[in-house]
Amino acid sequence: RQLQKFFSLFYIAINSGSLVSTFLTPILRQDVTCFGRSDCYPLAFGVPAILMVVALLLFVMGKFITGYTINPPEKDNVVFRVFSCIGRALYRRFFSSNSAKKNHWVDYADDKYDNKTRKDVKALLRVLFLYIPLPVFWALFDQQASRWTLQAIRMNGQFGSHFTVKPDQIQVINPLLVIFFVPIFDYLVYPLMKKIGLYTPLKRIVIGGLLASLSFCVCGFFQQSIEAEAPVSMMAGHNHLA
Repeated sequence: RQLQKFFSLFYIAINSGSLVSTFLTPILRQDVTCFGRSDCYPLAFGVPAILMVVALLLFVMGKFITGYTINPPEKDNVVFRVFSCIGRALYRRFFSSNSAKKNHWVDYADDKYDNKTRKDVKALLRVLFLYIPLPVFWALFDQQASRWTLQAIRMNGQFGSHFTVKPDQIQVINPLLVIFFVPIFDYLVYPLMKKIGLYTPLKRIVIGGLLASLSFCVCGFFQQSIEAEAPVSMMAGHNHLA
């Protein structure tokens, strides 16, 4: 419970920084003048860079302020051991005639690797199936910094009559919703999911993936509406005189 609370607070902290940065950086870029220009990209990129250096210094100083210890990694490289175990199992599975039949092909490496290592490799291989849709998810999710920002350029950005959201401020929605929903999920949604049997990590991943897919579809419908209302573009080789 304390570990979950720590990561919730940590997630809120990093998204608070992201919220402030995403909101202020477009203002520094567009509403501040420098070097004789109507905008100020050096300030927009310089302020986050300086803050990143400060954050790095604070992180390094934490060793001396809090006195935490650094545990060196194991001498045996875990990645190398995993691939070696898989290679050994495949070799004995297909090229060794003296090996008895095993329940799982990874167990063919039992002559060199202990049961714990083989169990860890099996668990890793099962988890890898969960990573198959992740490249698709992140490819779409990161469109908020590219295509979705371009989509916002083609929208008016008006919230009421006194407030306008700049296109590159549209990304502020992500950290804002994270800060808003983390306590709601911790104290309401997760306990409710636990009561109805949907609290396992795999079930939470599936539900989150389905909701994310729905949001991508909504974004696609928005783009269709924008395209439908956009003026007809000229064909290549043609001109228009008003």
